[in-house]
Amino acid sequence: MLVIRPIEQRDFPTLKQIAIESGHGFTSLPVNDELLQNKIDHSISSFSCRPAGKGECLYFFVAEDSDTGEVLGTTALDAAVGLSSPFYTYLLGKQVHSSRKLGIYNVVETLTLTNDYTGVSELCTLFLREQAREGMNSRLLSKCRFLFLAEFSELFDHRILAEMRGVSDDGGNSPFWSWLQEHFFSMDFPTVDYLTGIGQKGFIADLMPKYPIYVNLLSKEARAVIGKTHDKTRPALRLLEEEGFAWRGYVDIFDAGPSVECDLKQIRTVRNSRRLTVQVGHPVDAGKHLISNTRFDGFRALIGDLAVNEEKAQAVMTPEVARLLKVEDGDSVRVVEM
Repeated sequence: MLVIRPIEQRDFPTLKQIAIESGHGFTSLPVNDELLQNKIDHSISSFSCRPAGKGECLYFFVAEDSDTGEVLGTTALDAAVGLSSPFYTYLLGKQVHSSRKLGIYNVVETLTLTNDYTGVSELCTLFLREQAREGMNSRLLSKCRFLFLAEFSELFDHRILAEMRGVSDDGGNSPFWSWLQEHFFSMDFPTVDYLTGIGQKGFIADLMPKYPIYVNLLSKEARAVIGKTHDKTRPALRLLEEEGFAWRGYVDIFDAGPSVECDLKQIRTVRNSRRLTVQVGHPVDAGKHLISNTRFDGFRALIGDLAVNEEKAQAVMTPEVARLLKVEDGDSVRVVEM
């Protein structure tokens, strides 16, 4: 069974291997020892002292196999993006060119560089290793974050963002970036992807076009991938769409992948989750639930069987599920039926 827990120092070797496996375009996990260690340190610091409100905190989780102890996935929450360094996106919009005298009326699409997501909370770093892509593991890895958001909502913005990886080939070549590279840059996509991942974003302000880009001036290949998602990222996007996330026209500045968003209180799992009291025993008529404890630094989540005693507002679970969640009789858990 997979159990979600905060990342620890001992997870570094596996985190580096996951960064290698994630491939091109997965900016939040650069193959760089210093940056990966910084992420672990940042998360441990964020969990060590619960803040009073939203700040530049990173809550990084791993999915651990309860039988083998092997880490098989990662997922994270960035409490506020763009506060210490700019967070850039393109906004797909429209401009009208018309002349009543000449009887001409043309609507053209534009891409405008923005910092509109500054201070917004982000879902990030979702990656499940290939050997674990079965059953409900993907759902656990994606949805566990919503139980954390529901339990500690005061630590996050009311807007929740998720950047989807855009289209690129196995060699890391992005059709969208290829057009930008030809006209404004002299770096290939894997290079800019890596520089962004390690935090060296100064070149964006220096070289990125300052004015809106007319979409009809882009190459046919670049236009075709605006707002499109990488094949390997589509399952993650579908899970978010089930939760109420939608595309509002913002895309990544490098690969044009869509950024989807949802109000925290409108996320389906957040809305449907509830707190119940633990009763350890032998549940009758148990069903599959997404379950987490309500601890901050000792957060645990899993998908397991439990029965709900509505009269007593109790979650009746087996000793094994209780052990993995690190809860006892009388403790609180947050649950949502799968």
